[in-house]
Amino acid sequence: MNDATTQVALGAVGLAVVDLLLAAWFLRWMRRVRRAQQALLAGKNVDLVEFAVGMQTRMESVEALATRIEESTTATATRVGRCYQRRALVRYDAIKDVGGHQSTSVALLDDHGSGIVVSAIQGRDYARIYVKDVVLREPGSIDLTPEERQAIERAMAE
Repeated sequence: MNDATTQVALGAVGLAVVDLLLAAWFLRWMRRVRRAQQALLAGKNVDLVEFAVGMQTRMESVEALATRIEESTTATATRVGRCYQRRALVRYDAIKDVGGHQSTSVALLDDHGSGIVVSAIQGRDYARIYVKDVVLREPGSIDLTPEERQAIERAMAE
C-alpha cells in the first residue's frame, strides 16, 4: 500500500470514530430529553403538543376563575362599604336642669358617612327618641343638633 491510501484509510477511521462519538453523545442527550419528558408528563406516553394544548386550556380555566374571584371580591368590598361599620355615642344634658348626661346620640354610619343618627332625649317626665338620616356626613331631611354632628364626626374619625 502506498502512503496516500494509508492516509485516506486513517482519515476514514478517524471520521468513523468521530461519528461514533457524536452518535453516542446524541443517544445520551436523547435519553435525558426522554427522562425530562417522562417527568413532565408524569410517566404517561403523551404527545408533547397535546400536552401543551391541555396545559393552555387549564391555564385559561385558571385565569377565568381568577377573574371571577376578583369580580366577586370587588362586589363584596362594595357591599361591605355600605354596611354600618362606623359608630359613636355622645352623652349630654339636653335639658338644663336635668343632670347626669341622660340624653344620648348614637351615629351608625357606613364607610362613606351615610346612615342614621338615633337620639334619645331625656326630660324630667318624658323621653323622646329621634331618628335622622345622614348622607355623606350631611343631614338628610331634618337638621342635626350639635351633639348629633359630634357623634358623626367621632364615628368617621375611628
